[in-house]
Amino acid sequence: MLAKDLIDETILPAKTSDTGTLALSWMDEYKVNHLPIVNGENYLGLISENDIYSSNAFDEPLGNHNLSLNNPAVFENQHIFEVIKLCSTLKLSLIPVIDNKNNYIGVITLRKIVDEFNKFSSLDNPGGIIVLEINTIEYSLSEIAQIVESNDTKILSLFITSHCDSTKMDVILKLNRMDISPVLQTFNRYNYIVNAILVEEEINEDLQDRFDSLMKYLSI
Repeated sequence: MLAKDLIDETILPAKTSDTGTLALSWMDEYKVNHLPIVNGENYLGLISENDIYSSNAFDEPLGNHNLSLNNPAVFENQHIFEVIKLCSTLKLSLIPVIDNKNNYIGVITLRKIVDEFNKFSSLDNPGGIIVLEINTIEYSLSEIAQIVESNDTKILSLFITSHCDSTKMDVILKLNRMDISPVLQTFNRYNYIVNAILVEEEINEDLQDRFDSLMKYLSI
């Protein structure tokens, strides 16, 4: 999944001649905290609502405002993982997409990333989730796959998160079966530590709670 495939066509960029007040009204309408600024097709930078409030010059054109962000953007052929990393690092509600000539193509919103990541990670597909705790040096994808597939089950997606200040990591498996008890029994026989188990109803409730919290945050 590339950046150009994630563009939200409903959000339009601001111009340098637009005022801070107008930009804030658009941010409120779009439920975002940032807006790209363009001059024709040329991408100039990303302004945040904090930039506008800090300037205390709401009727001044955006071209007169100082931008706290150093023109963040992603190229159209960058992968969704790179998009997520930049948005997370800079705490952005959206990220502009440009071509190799710095021409503005569009924006990717945090909402769009959440929607697409839900599809990308197979969370829409029925099945259970298992979270394993593994020492980093003992991690073997082939062994984990062998254990799962020996129980007539497939891995739909797999994610790894490292523990801070530790040699351990969590391996999160989304499987294609609701009944994951045979897989769990085999992991236990191989002395794997199972940190968490989620079945379909729990997954849906947990995802809904997280999604509702995210949407509430984005609406602030």
